[in-house]
Amino acid sequence: MIVTTKKLFEHAYGQYAIGAYNINNLEQTMGLFKGNVQSKAPFIVQLSKGARSYTHKKMLESMMKTADEIFPESVFAIHLDHGDEETCMDCINSGVYSSVMIDASHHPLEKNIEITKRVVDAAHAKGLVVEAELGLLKGIEEDVVAADHVYTKPEEAEYFVKQTGVDSLACAIGTSHGAFKFKGDQKLRFDILVEIQKRLPRFPLVMHGSSSVPKDEVARINAAGGNIKGASGVDADQFLGAAKLGVTKINIDTDGRLVWCRVHREFFRDHPEMFDLRDPGKVFIPEYAAFIAAKNVKLGSAGRLDAVRAACK
Repeated sequence: MIVTTKKLFEHAYGQYAIGAYNINNLEQTMGLFKGNVQSKAPFIVQLSKGARSYTHKKMLESMMKTADEIFPESVFAIHLDHGDEETCMDCINSGVYSSVMIDASHHPLEKNIEITKRVVDAAHAKGLVVEAELGLLKGIEEDVVAADHVYTKPEEAEYFVKQTGVDSLACAIGTSHGAFKFKGDQKLRFDILVEIQKRLPRFPLVMHGSSSVPKDEVARINAAGGNIKGASGVDADQFLGAAKLGVTKINIDTDGRLVWCRVHREFFRDHPEMFDLRDPGKVFIPEYAAFIAAKNVKLGSAGRLDAVRAACK
């Protein structure tokens, strides 16, 4: 069942967070759906601007619609992650997506509001919902590059939401994109979430850049010929704390890439005589499914599927 993120957030608010997982290919898609069905969790499939151009946008979009047929028990949203205005409009008009994210966070506040409002108006006219971003996460995501964190200001968040009519807001609270998230004693700024929640009660907030970057995955990659040094991520034990403060969506991308890398490096290290691309794929799909199921336990979304399905009917 394909639903809007608004439906998912209404059920999750204050209790748990929905996992939003980026995918790029067939194997990730199968593992993602299997893992969510196994853990009985609602979820969000995220297609980024880069993923849509990796092969062709219609290829991934068709896989989402087909996955809905193969896994009829699933409840999920199809979401554009980090879109510019042009990409958002294309997705809104495609008839495939149930929500889009407009990321104009690198613009000054009023310009961000102007762009976001245009996307919101177009999306709402077709029954879609919109996520926007305020503040900047350190790192690179699509066309947005930030050398340092620009934390979301709670008073600006309140103003931004009221001016744009956006349905959810990605806040910068100290996470970052990629595999190298934290240095020293840097921590998540939950105090920012507390203040935003006071100003915007029951309004859905989003944490981007929230992969945990498991040390064992990195170690296994390096043992199989990789050279990833100093990688670190978000403590997954903090997810439920964030959920109580209004975070209803948590984005996971890097961790899935690490699982992909680890499986393929180990497979061809251990089987140098092999060359069929399907062989490591057969290993990856259940490995990724197990990763997704375990992540959903941390998010608190595991076991919620039946209740969400009933609420979304």
